Amino acid sequence: MSYSAILLVGGMGTRLHPLTKATPKPMLNVAGVPFIEHQIVRARESGVSEIILATSFLAELFQPHFGDGSEFGISIKYSIEEAALGTGGAIRHASNLLTGSGPVVIFNGDVLSGHDLAGQIEFHINQEAEVTLYLTTVPDARAYGAVELSGDRVIAFNEKMANPPTNTINAGCYIFNREVIQEIPDGKVVSVERETFPQLLADSRRVFGFVDDSYWLDIGTPSALVKASQDLVLGHIVSAATPAHLGDALVAFGATVGEGSKITGGSVIGKGAVVESGCVIEGSNVGAGAVIGSGTVLRNSFVANNCQVPSGTLGNSCFLGF
Repeated sequence: MSYSAILLVGGMGTRLHPLTKATPKPMLNVAGVPFIEHQIVRARESGVSEIILATSFLAELFQPHFGDGSEFGISIKYSIEEAALGTGGAIRHASNLLTGSGPVVIFNGDVLSGHDLAGQIEFHINQEAEVTLYLTTVPDARAYGAVELSGDRVIAFNEKMANPPTNTINAGCYIFNREVIQEIPDGKVVSVERETFPQLLADSRRVFGFVDDSYWLDIGTPSALVKASQDLVLGHIVSAATPAHLGDALVAFGATVGEGSKITGGSVIGKGAVVESGCVIEGSNVGAGAVIGSGTVLRNSFVANNCQVPSGTLGNSCFLGF
């Protein structure tokens, strides 16, 4: 059986400035491809045949890359919000483009996850759930929505609080029955976290939690984005969207690495980039067409496309050319 999905990619990504001033967060390169390519391919592998990208900020940048999805083996359509509608409003607006029937997978566009999506869908169906939340556990839940369970049933949803009652959090992937989506007001700003989920619980609806403690990372900060790219290149999490590479670095076709330069730690060197001699590039992303001057040392850093980095530059956790 095939399923439909909605991918929420409309946010402005303010925590990632300056990287997101001209590029929406989901389109930032992570392990050599736009981040959401990893999510789209994972959805396809889990039985999703159509996916709606719910866009708003810089919406025009998505379709030129993904087209109708045929290159990725999945149907892709675009729901464009003239003004941001919140998570619930975006889901409801995008649902107008869905075809077929059956449950709908909802993804947040800023989560890198190795969780068992096919297992979550099967769990949702077997439990006869109306909504199933993917949950994971973290050391500190204050920055996330903390979810309380009784068995597999969700009994409370606490969105971002100073003293969360549990370390089990909303991990940003939901299965919704279509009837529940249709209950969300169309064309209005709605938060599923602050409005839809609490109301469903208040009405004693069948909301379940699917707990999976596989790899999970919120890529919403620059350091997390660096880590996501490193982990994909190093194989700490596997994605079929990561380009083939050898060792602990990904050097794109057409890139040039000069004599004596060392590219390590999950680094990515973009298409047509030039790394001159004697450089050390560790755990960093060098954009397409960038030129890294000789003797440069970069660690855990991002270099924008076509940026010229002067020889002898020393950079640690920095963002050049943005």
